[in-house]
Amino acid sequence: MKRKLISAIGVAGMMVSIAACGGGDGGDSEAGTKGQTLTVWVMDGSSPDQWQKELGAAFEKQTGSKVKFEIQQWNGIQQKLTTALSEENPPDVFEIGNTQTPAYAKTGGLADLGDLKKEIGGEWTESLNASSVYEGKQYATPWYFANRVVVYNKKVWADAGIKDTPKTRDEFYDDLKTIGAKTDAEPIYLPGQNWYHFVGLVIGEGAELVKKDGDTYVSNLADPKVTAAMETYQKFQALSEAPKDKDEATPQQAEVFAKGDVGAFIGMGWEAATAIEANPKIEQDIGYFTIPGATADKPEGVFLGGSNLAVAAGSTKQDLAKEFLKLALSDKFEGQLAKENGVIPNKESLQTNLKGNAPAEAAAPAAAVGGTTPLIPEWAAVENAPNPIKTYMTAVLNGKSPAEAAKQVEGEFNKRLAQQQ
Repeated sequence: MKRKLISAIGVAGMMVSIAACGGGDGGDSEAGTKGQTLTVWVMDGSSPDQWQKELGAAFEKQTGSKVKFEIQQWNGIQQKLTTALSEENPPDVFEIGNTQTPAYAKTGGLADLGDLKKEIGGEWTESLNASSVYEGKQYATPWYFANRVVVYNKKVWADAGIKDTPKTRDEFYDDLKTIGAKTDAEPIYLPGQNWYHFVGLVIGEGAELVKKDGDTYVSNLADPKVTAAMETYQKFQALSEAPKDKDEATPQQAEVFAKGDVGAFIGMGWEAATAIEANPKIEQDIGYFTIPGATADKPEGVFLGGSNLAVAAGSTKQDLAKEFLKLALSDKFEGQLAKENGVIPNKESLQTNLKGNAPAEAAAPAAAVGGTTPLIPEWAAVENAPNPIKTYMTAVLNGKSPAEAAKQVEGEFNKRLAQQQ
């Protein structure tokens, strides 16, 4: 899934794309690997040129073979990859969106990497590895991740007399109410359809957006835990002047924040760069903190966006591909990439590489309690416009009960889940 994050070099230079991972630092060259060329597809911006250069050199030294990195564009990648995996010479290793992984695993296009997981994946964060597993088998490896944080205006908070960032959901709410009472600022800009944040709240409640009905997946929006998540969203959204029928991109929430009269918004760290581009003077006032959860010891649930690395089932160089993954996912190259691109590494011990990168440091604590949309191939159709989750959210915010709103979209939701993949 395409994501951009903030690099550690400072807010003014923050627009970079994300990538990262973890494992062991390699081993001896294996017989039969010398003189070959391994084709690796990575998405535009996922890995810096220097990282590729150093990894390629280390791989050649270790195996006697070369790596050919081929940069791909996000636009149209699903169809391009689907076609490539059906041909005789697919890319040997490729980057794949974490929420897209189950669909490719179902088609048989991905090699089983269970042995690799046993060898190098013992410390992978469970929540980050979840999207690489389909029907109990390891079909990919976790590579890089990002999640939402609270981006706030330090001047607005100071004007309201608030000295510390909140540690619980209730403290966060009270601080926003204080901003509304003591300043002229809008406490939080939270549009009605920031649905990835809603997904995070659902994850925080320990709930799922779908459930099994026999052999079929159906809507689970009527679940009491989903209702609780929506009620939390509704409580905070009531403090916002943002439209109830628009998402965070309409208008761009960072551009609204850039005007200087908004206390906070919930978004990706890299969105701060959008605000700075619109109003350079606001850079000095921008701060970040982890979205607070119900209790101080556990952050709010968040949606984890990112990518995995997989090996094509049709590759004739699978052993060599696994040697590449061992090196690419090693602590050395995972740590380097996390540091350069400001992404969350796939194991907690490597989060020290994020030190000094304020938005990444704010995002990291929630990674272990984060999750994704349902990891089933049937999910893809649900997100097509008009997204029924967004319709549900707006209905609740406009006065319908969560139960009524869930019933309103249930037919369309279930129809999409029933579409053939």
